[in-house]
Order: sequence, then structure tokens, then C-alpha cells
Amino acid sequence: MKSNTFKTLGLIALISFAPITSSYAKDNSIPDPFAALRGGQQQSAPQNQSAADAPKAQGAARDAAPVPVVIPSPPEFDAKSWVLMDYYSGRVITAHNQDERIWPASLTKMMTAYVIGMELKAGRLHMEDDVTIPENAWAKNYSDSSKMFIEVGKTIKVGDLLRGIIIQSGNDACVAMAVHLAGTEEGFVSVMNSYAQKLGLKNTHFSNVHGLYDENNYSTAYDMALMGRAVIRDLPNEYPLYSQKEFTFNGIKQMNRNRLLWDKTLNVDGIKTGHLSEVGFNLVTSAVKGNMRLIASVIGAKSDKDRAADNRALLLYGFNYFELYTPFTSAKSLLTRKVRMGDKGEVALGLENNLSLLIPRGSQQKISVSYRLKSPEFTAPIKKGTVLGALDVRLDKDLLSSAPLIALDDVGEGGFFSRTWDRIMMFFTGGGETEIKSDEKK
Repeated sequence: MKSNTFKTLGLIALISFAPITSSYAKDNSIPDPFAALRGGQQQSAPQNQSAADAPKAQGAARDAAPVPVVIPSPPEFDAKSWVLMDYYSGRVITAHNQDERIWPASLTKMMTAYVIGMELKAGRLHMEDDVTIPENAWAKNYSDSSKMFIEVGKTIKVGDLLRGIIIQSGNDACVAMAVHLAGTEEGFVSVMNSYAQKLGLKNTHFSNVHGLYDENNYSTAYDMALMGRAVIRDLPNEYPLYSQKEFTFNGIKQMNRNRLLWDKTLNVDGIKTGHLSEVGFNLVTSAVKGNMRLIASVIGAKSDKDRAADNRALLLYGFNYFELYTPFTSAKSLLTRKVRMGDKGEVALGLENNLSLLIPRGSQQKISVSYRLKSPEFTAPIKKGTVLGALDVRLDKDLLSSAPLIALDDVGEGGFFSRTWDRIMMFFTGGGETEIKSDEKK
């Protein structure tokens, strides 16, 4: 099928991301999705990420004139589907069959671990909590699939089970944690699907916690990349587990199946593998280089070796031919406009967050900036943060981003005499919601 690349490559502004902390701290703002399953009152479903929780722009404006770079065609593979995504914006750099339904296999465990991680983040679960292993989580039930070799009736720490899920891909550990949190695997799966909806996984449905074959346990290459992005963004304490190369439990050492963790030419720090005979070999990876982070998702490769090579090729394509460019930073005055009826004569306009764009290397000179204002002049009072217009950024003629222009300071009402004079001037000069445009090269 036809490979989809984003023309001039569909880029967008980035917004701030909650800082990474070194230990789990209770977050009371996270609703309890298991309350009803425990007999308590059901709270509201998890909400979409706020602007304050979205990824932070990390780029820096370049001072030197860029050298033009010829961008080659993206790589193609003998696989069912794939996606290369910019982590900070969530935009796709290149893709093939990104929305085609597939079976995620053990990529399912990203969501299983995500739900557990959110309970840790909320303070309702702790890494040192004890979990008693139920019979349906017995390792012998999964003789022909990955497991961490847990035994019925044994007591195991949450932290060990979580490592078993992420590093060893243990199906038995998934079921044990599901029963511990929800009482049944089915109850836990309902929470997985609730989170999938709120995270924007529009073509995903989970029917189990481990990813063993089921027609109703499906997803897409795009949704699995989004799932990986959510793990990195929302669970900074859990995500480092995805980079661990081995884990020993019950005297048995097992290796992480993500080959790229050993690749010294790339800084890959996660995230998850999967395999089913019905679909092939799956892998979602993430890597960092400089101020960039990319996520690659490959579904249905022919072998373990191929899925690693395909992910590697995607990541290298993104790092070699694209860059994160920040033409404007937050809270800096970009323009001023006249204010009537106020204790100040003008208001400064700027951006609430850094404006960063993933662009083809060497294309900065093709970027132009324009602004649109709600009015040629404004009337007090104006509260700091009020949206007064928008800043548009284009690469050639393609719109890359539209970012809100906000008031950078409060403007209070002026005194009686100044307000009276402004009323007179406004009567004769008029006003209104005329849109103002201005174009300039960056």
C-alpha cells in the first residue's frame, strides 16, 4: 500500500510537560477507575491531558544560517504497518498503513503497565505492596508464552510484578496485577479501554491484559505509537523500567527482547516488543538525540531481527533529516497594541509556551510568520493570559502551526477622566472586531 509522509511535513507547536521527579508522589487529581469494582462510588473517567501536562518544547533557535539538506524518501520495509512520530508534538513524520487494524500482541502490556503506573502515581498503589498470586495467574497456565514464573499462593511485591510485565513480558504477572487491582481480569480490561478512549486511541480495543490472540484485542501502528508516547509523558518514574536489559526472578534471569537497547549508535531507552504467529513481530521504540525524541512503531515484521532493523531505520531517518526548531519562546513580547479605557496605554502580546516545530533540516530560511488579532485595538480591563489573537507559522505556503497570542500582563481600568476621553475618541474613530494581519519572514 501507499506510504504516507506528512507533506512538508505537517508540523505543530509544542506545549509544556510536567517535570520528571525521582520518586512516586501521590497525585490526588487522578480519578480512581477501580472504585466501582471495589464497591465504592464510581468517579469520573480519566481526563485528557491538560496543556500543562503535555510535552515541553526543548528546542533552541539557531543563530547560524542553515545549510540546505536534500530530504530523501523515507525507508520502506517488509512489514504490515509502521509509524515514525515526533514525541513532543505527536505528529507523524512518515507512516505506512498507520490506521490498519492489527493485533498488538504483547504491546498490549504497555496499557496494562500504564494503568498500574497511574495507580502508583495516584498513591493508591505502592511498589512495596504485597500481591498474593491467584490460581488464574499461575505460570503453568502460560506454558507456551512469556512469563515470569510466579506460583499460586506466593506473595510478590508490586515492583517485582511490574518489572516482570515490562522487562520479561510476563503474562502471569499481568493477570496477577489485574486481579489485585480490579478483582477480575475483565474489570481491569474495562479500565484499560477507558484509558484508551481518553488517550485518543481511536482504533484500539483491549479484551485481555497480556495480548494473547483474541479478535477483539486489536489496535493500529499509530495507536501503539500514541500509547508509547503516553507512557513516556505521563509515567516518568515507570518509563526507565523499559530500558532495563534483564530481570531475575525466582532464580531465573530473562533478557529484555528489545534488541535496540544494546545498539550503541542510538540512544534507545524503550519501550516494548510483541509477537503473534497471526501478525508477526511488533516493536515500539523511543530514542533521544540532542533536543529531539522520536517514537517508532513497526507491526508485522518477519522476524525479531527485522523489527529491530526497521525501527532503527525509522529512527535514523528522523534524526538525520529533521530537527526541532524553536523560533519563539514563551512570555517574550512579540508585539504591542493600543489599549483604550485602561491604566496603561498598550498591552504586550506573546506566547504562553515555547513554539517549537519539527522541520526538515536546513529549511529555517523558508519559514514565515504572520499574526491575526481580534481587534485593531483593545479595551480594558484585560486579564493576563487572555487570548487576543493568533500567531501563524508557515513553511513555504504550508501552515505548520497556529499558536494563541495572549496578553502578557494585566491591564486594569483607567481613571475617570482617561476613560471619558477614550470614550470620546472611540466614538469618533470607531473600533470593533476587525482582523489584522501581518506577514514577515522569520
